[in-house]
Amino acid sequence: MDKKRMLSAITTTGQITLGNYIGALKNFVALQEEFEMYIFVANLHGITVPIEKDILRKNIKSLVTLYFACGLDPNKSTVFVQSDVLEHAQLGWILTCNTTIGELQRMTQFKDKSTKIKSENGTEFIPTGLLIYPSLMAADILLYDPAFVPVGKDQKQHIELTRNIAERMNNKFGEMFSIPQEYTPKLGSKIMDLQDPSKKMSKSASNPKSYIALLDDLDVVRKKIKSAITDSENLIKYDPENKPGVSNLLTIYSSLTSKTMEEVETHFEGKDYGILKDEVADVVVELLSKIQTRYNELFNSQQVDEWLELGANKARKIAHKKLTKVQNLTGLNYKRK
Repeated sequence: MDKKRMLSAITTTGQITLGNYIGALKNFVALQEEFEMYIFVANLHGITVPIEKDILRKNIKSLVTLYFACGLDPNKSTVFVQSDVLEHAQLGWILTCNTTIGELQRMTQFKDKSTKIKSENGTEFIPTGLLIYPSLMAADILLYDPAFVPVGKDQKQHIELTRNIAERMNNKFGEMFSIPQEYTPKLGSKIMDLQDPSKKMSKSASNPKSYIALLDDLDVVRKKIKSAITDSENLIKYDPENKPGVSNLLTIYSSLTSKTMEEVETHFEGKDYGILKDEVADVVVELLSKIQTRYNELFNSQQVDEWLELGANKARKIAHKKLTKVQNLTGLNYKRK
C-alpha cells in the first residue's frame, strides 16, 4: 500500500528553537515512518523581511544540517532547499495572480509583522513579500499534491487560503490541484515563550532568555529553564489558562519523554517548581546533547550536500510535471489547447 504524502518546511529567518523541534522537527522524524515526507528549507520565505546575505547562508546551512541531525532520513524523506526547485517561484506567481489583495491583507501574520515593523522602525516601508508570501506558501504545497500538511495554530489561515486558491483554480481552469488536509499534533504543537508564556516561543524574540535554540550552550540552556516564569502557587498542574508558565514546562517535559500529561502530573505530584525545572532541564539537555553531537559530525560533510541534491532532483520531477499541467490549463503554454 502506497504511503500518503505529507509536506512541510521551516523558514530560515533565525535560530531553530526547542519550540520548532517539538512542534515540527520531532513530528517530521516520527511521521517519515508512516508518510511519504517532503521536507524543505523555506529560504525564499526567509527574505520576506531584510536579512544579511551571510546570515541567510549560515541559516540555510544550519537548518539543513539540523534536519538530518534531528533524525530525518534521506532514504525515507525527500529533503531539499526551496530555491533549488525553481517551480516554487513560478507557480507562486501564477497563484498570486489568482489571489485577491483582500485575502492577503486579512492574514493575521501580515497584520502582526507589518505592525511590528512600523513600531520598531517608525516607517511605512513594509516589504511586498510580507504581503504575498502566503501565495508562495500555497505553491509550495500544491506543487506536490500532499494529502496532509502539518500546521500549527498560527498557520491555519494559510492552509485555508491554499485550499481556497486550489478550489478556485480547479473550478476556473479544470482539475489541477488536489485539496490538502491539515494535520495538527494533539500535544506539543505550540511551545510558549519562557519569559512570557502568553506568546509562542520564537526565534525572533528580542530576549534570548525567552527561547531555547537547538545549538545553545548546554549550560546556558539549564540557566534559561531555571529562569523560566512560573507563578507563586508552587502547585504543579497542567492549566494553560491559569498557570501558563508551569503548563509550558509540563508540555516540554511531556513531549520529550513521550509521557501523557496525566502521567506527568502524577510524576510531579507534591514536588516543587525547583524540581520541575531541574527535570525539564535534564530531558532538554539530554536531547540537545545528542542533536549537537550529530550536527557537528555533519556540518562540513559532503553527505549533506549529496542528500540535498538527491532530494532536489526528486522534488523537481514532481514539481515540473505539476507546473506543466498548470501552465497548460491556464494557457501559459501557448501551444497547448
